[in-house]
Amino acid sequence: MQAVAEDEHEFNFTAADFARVRRLLHDHSGISLAESKRSMVYNRLARRLRSRGVRHFAQYLDVVERDGAEHEACMNALTTNLTSFFREPHHFEIMAEYVRARQLPRLRIWCAAASTGEEPYSIAMTMVEAYNSDSPPVEIIASDIDTDVLAHAQRGVYALDRLSTVSERRRARFFQRGDGPNAGFARVRPLLRTMIDYRKINLQSDAWALPDALDIVICRNVLIYFQPPLQQRIVRRFATVLGPDGMLITGHSENITTAGDIFVALGQTTYKPRGEARRLSTSRS
Repeated sequence: MQAVAEDEHEFNFTAADFARVRRLLHDHSGISLAESKRSMVYNRLARRLRSRGVRHFAQYLDVVERDGAEHEACMNALTTNLTSFFREPHHFEIMAEYVRARQLPRLRIWCAAASTGEEPYSIAMTMVEAYNSDSPPVEIIASDIDTDVLAHAQRGVYALDRLSTVSERRRARFFQRGDGPNAGFARVRPLLRTMIDYRKINLQSDAWALPDALDIVICRNVLIYFQPPLQQRIVRRFATVLGPDGMLITGHSENITTAGDIFVALGQTTYKPRGEARRLSTSRS
């Protein structure tokens, strides 16, 4: 990809500035930003420079490094949040089968990349249908590193075109269409919102604020942004938070075969911990 010329844009953005952004993002989240993402970085951060009234990325990054609020705003702007309702639909069918086969009196699910909420709300709809109850015994912990998208998710309000992958039956049952000034939008009904606990969790952090023995961990299309050593460390830690009959779901672009001593494949990008997974993972993390 052709480099960004310093005189082609509103703000001065040098190769050194880009390297600094990459380091800041990696230190914060573990995400390894590719060299090809330089234009993306410029476009996402230009608004932040305007809001701070600075002309050079170097000045802005000085602000980021000393101002905690601006650091968070910068990281939020850089985080990729591509999502949709019932994305990779086979995973929701697998979760429904898991629930119907076990009929557990309590189910705990961690959605480890909640983004703007489409994925955890899709899980919640799946659980309501699987238990055939408007109040299933399900706790969904939905986390992300980006506080802006978590706030969006908690509001649960979406433009109607975002519901294109939701069936008419589900729209009628689980969403309230807006009118007047809210025309063109729909809000998730309370029965789904009360099932979900939104939390900020950094996957590369040494501590995850989670209960013990989760039944399902779903972490899709996140690991691909990390370098292999961090990928492996996170995958092995997933085994420590899952119960013995738990299930891990990853994205279609992700492969955890390097953790074959910890997980065994159940099907398409779904896994369960091996018998000694928790002990092995803890000793090697």
